[in-house]
Amino acid sequence: MQHLQRLVFLVLVAAILMLTACSSEDIQATQTTSSTVETTEASSSSIESPYQGQETRKIKALSQDDIDGLLNGSGTPFGGLAKPAELNGYPGPRHVLDAVESGEFQVTSEQLVQIESLYEEMRSNAIKLGKAIIEAEEAIDTGFSSSAVTENSLQQNIAASVELYGQLRVVHLNTHLSMIDILHPEQVIQYNILRGYSSGGDPCTNVPTGDHDAAMWQQHNNCP
Repeated sequence: MQHLQRLVFLVLVAAILMLTACSSEDIQATQTTSSTVETTEASSSSIESPYQGQETRKIKALSQDDIDGLLNGSGTPFGGLAKPAELNGYPGPRHVLDAVESGEFQVTSEQLVQIESLYEEMRSNAIKLGKAIIEAEEAIDTGFSSSAVTENSLQQNIAASVELYGQLRVVHLNTHLSMIDILHPEQVIQYNILRGYSSGGDPCTNVPTGDHDAAMWQQHNNCP
């Protein structure tokens, strides 16, 4: 009889231990689920930055493409330095030279010399300004990264960067402006067709849509 009572007691103890273990696992599972939810919520914060990854840049305000473009004297940095000209019917010298080289665009020998000279002058000036802009932006970035920035130093560096940026835009836009004096109206039309800005035909009736100014386009193409 005592033996049977002892056996029943051991069975009850074992059952209690099993229930306790299961309860502990449930608690741990609940805690893990809660932690996962919290982590997920944290990763989708309402203030999550679209600039993630850019904090590793050497100069935070400039992408590598911007830096390469500034050092090469191209018009690609900052989303396009010559867009007001390019998208309003003023050809770019580099694109014309590329089209001539590929056989898609014809110019006279005199025009070719003029375009090449214009491009090289533009590129030389743009590279100098581009290097100066990189230095100015690096100074701004270093001021913040080293915690040495002051209101006075910030104003000076920003003013320098803005002034250089303005000069660079003038260099690129003036070059497009000069191309109108080198190319004939029909060449300007062909350029815009090759660039995908027009469907062709009569430029006075087929004014490109988008960012083009209709009056300016018609003026460039000698429309009545």
